[in-house]
Amino acid sequence: MAYRNFPLSIHNNAQNAAEAAECARVQGKFWEYHDKLFANQTNLGKDKLKEYAKDVGLDAEKFGSCLETGASKPAVAKSVAGGNGYGVSGTPAFFINGRFVNGAAALESFTTIIDEELARGK
Repeated sequence: MAYRNFPLSIHNNAQNAAEAAECARVQGKFWEYHDKLFANQTNLGKDKLKEYAKDVGLDAEKFGSCLETGASKPAVAKSVAGGNGYGVSGTPAFFINGRFVNGAAALESFTTIIDEELARGK
């Protein structure tokens, strides 16, 4: 499984949250931070992003520097460009063996695709 950031411009804090998640990745705590962000989706201002970093055990100074300098902007931009190149225009978006699933599909949709792919032997 690979996870890519795709912050949407309609969400005011999405870009900063994506960059913060990449700053957490640098310290090896992407998933812990990711989960913290999703648990607090309505409160993603920069001060809160820094607070969440402390909560998951990140080095606060390194994290703050990464976030404030924009060190993660290129990684987020690369992720967005990649998504755009594959036709992603919103979230969530999934690819299963190259098959595009757009949006929050029902479990049965995923099950069908996975079963078909397994049957093909890939």
